[in-house]
Amino acid sequence: MLDKLAEFVIFGFAPLIVGALVMPIESRADEKVITGEVVYRERIALPPSAVLTVQLVDETPTGEPGAIIGQQTIANAGQAPIKFEISFDPVAIRPGTKYALEANITVDHTLWFENDERYQLDPLTAGPQTLTLKMVNKTGSQSMLKKSGTFELPAGIFDTIWLAEDIEGRGVIDDAQSTFKVSSDGSVSGRGGCNSYFGKATVEGNSIKVSDIASTFMACAPALMDQEKKLFSALGKAASFRLNEGKLYLADNEGRDVLRFASQG
Repeated sequence: MLDKLAEFVIFGFAPLIVGALVMPIESRADEKVITGEVVYRERIALPPSAVLTVQLVDETPTGEPGAIIGQQTIANAGQAPIKFEISFDPVAIRPGTKYALEANITVDHTLWFENDERYQLDPLTAGPQTLTLKMVNKTGSQSMLKKSGTFELPAGIFDTIWLAEDIEGRGVIDDAQSTFKVSSDGSVSGRGGCNSYFGKATVEGNSIKVSDIASTFMACAPALMDQEKKLFSALGKAASFRLNEGKLYLADNEGRDVLRFASQG
């Protein structure tokens, strides 16, 4: 038994004697996780080929790229906010060393977004993180989005006067100018066909919610008043929008188109 113990010592093992058994001690640290989300300020939708990469890096004082402690890559990233979860070995965290999160979004291997500020943190104690990325390829991304036909710039909905062509599948009166405009600050304005109106809109990705609609109190022909009433009702049902060949479509929660507009500029 002593000969066997000496053999373990010679080869560098730390033994644990349990009864008649001699066993090497193994130590494994449990993995830790950093969670959070990635957002960006531009109001655009990502195409299906978008890939998000988030890394936990060891920041070095030399200015050279630091070692990657943990990473998550998400193909077909979807739309912002994009959730992430990075697993890492806490043994790799060294006292007195600075750590940070870095993120980027690429489309067809072309960089579109990246963080332009340092998101430093203590990996062992950090709570959920929010990383705000900056667009670095604005011209190229807009061109690609327009070519795709489906993923156009949602920002195109803003600061444009839209003229109603159809309300709830029943068309519109040719002489009635029912319009809709959303400003970049979220305010809504337009003409219902008789009265001017205003309200608020919340736009996130391709979702939209119009609320607090109020109007002036002019009286017009019954047909115009009826169209105005239907416009306000349809706006209140809007849950999503899409842009297609210069037209703006608003759809309800079931995906049914309730309004179709053409751009007036």
